[in-house]
Amino acid sequence: MRLLDRYLLRELLVPLGFCLCGFLILWVSFDLCVALGDFQKRGLTARDIAEYYLVLMPGFLVIVLPIALLLSLLYTLTTHARHNEITAIRAAGVGVWRLSLPYLAVGFAGSLALLAINELWEPDSDETAKAIQERHLPAIVRTTGKKEVYNLCFDNSRDGRIWRIGVYNSQTGEMIEPIVSWSGQTGSRPWQLKADRAVAINGVWTFYNVREFRETPQTDLPPVPSLQTNVLAMPEFAETAEEINSEIKISASLSVRTARKADVPITELLHYLRLHPHPSRSDAAWLYTKLQGRFASPWTCLVVVLIAIPFGAAAGRRNVYVGVASSIVICFVYFVLQQVGLALGTGGTLAPWLAAWLPNLSFGLAGLWLTTRVR
Repeated sequence: MRLLDRYLLRELLVPLGFCLCGFLILWVSFDLCVALGDFQKRGLTARDIAEYYLVLMPGFLVIVLPIALLLSLLYTLTTHARHNEITAIRAAGVGVWRLSLPYLAVGFAGSLALLAINELWEPDSDETAKAIQERHLPAIVRTTGKKEVYNLCFDNSRDGRIWRIGVYNSQTGEMIEPIVSWSGQTGSRPWQLKADRAVAINGVWTFYNVREFRETPQTDLPPVPSLQTNVLAMPEFAETAEEINSEIKISASLSVRTARKADVPITELLHYLRLHPHPSRSDAAWLYTKLQGRFASPWTCLVVVLIAIPFGAAAGRRNVYVGVASSIVICFVYFVLQQVGLALGTGGTLAPWLAAWLPNLSFGLAGLWLTTRVR
């Protein structure tokens, strides 16, 4: 790494660290002022509160990291320009893109970090934080840790099977009173399996106290029993507990349609789409916009660098507060464009890929064009 790269990185990472710490202190302080009384009622200790905010940290970083990077980068570049350092560097034969290489590396690393946070830590953070809040409450009044889902209907359109489950434990995958119906080669539903209990053993669904029925050609007659046994393993049932859990979460989101952000993990969306390869038009718009949005949102950090370089690297002596004001305007416009794009995509007005990638494409291309015009 060249001496110039180390200098530029140091001058960026120091204000970036201050920005992140400042935002963190403001967030924790404000939230504590609101929630401290509730924490005391629930009997939380200082260690519990610290663990609570540590668990919520991934969701906080997803929102704040691009803003902090934009603010610190505009501040750093404005400071360099104000002291004519950028002019001196370019006079030494260093082009704008070579000058920007350390910043682009930070933006790329930040995007990869956001992608990992989005998929590995952030999805379960709210539930874990809620469990910490209820840690000292009596077990009878806790709302977390209760994994039972009642009267679940799980439709596997891919394989033509419908599961109706009296009680399903989303943590262990155990089923109480499952009923599975599936189609034959004629397209009807001649088979039905009823059991008292079912559980996946080594990846194979095993049913207990099983009664299997087959429909007769006469539609007005009830199904005819064809098998009764104590234990029955069904390796042809390829559904997994992870796919069933994804169905539960995404079906709930589809029923309310209130979320406008890319808040459903990629793995769960892919599980659902594998089981439902031909969703309705409205469901397809919502699902694919969410999927594309999940891929697009982490790259905000890289887009931030592309748009900040021409704003901050232009020659001239300017006040450092110009960078702060510019970052506020850019964040506001980006946020509005992102929300409008996701709303149009989930509503079916725009193609899902365009709706999700619209802010990144608009700001990224604008940043590339403006950078080529920097003198």
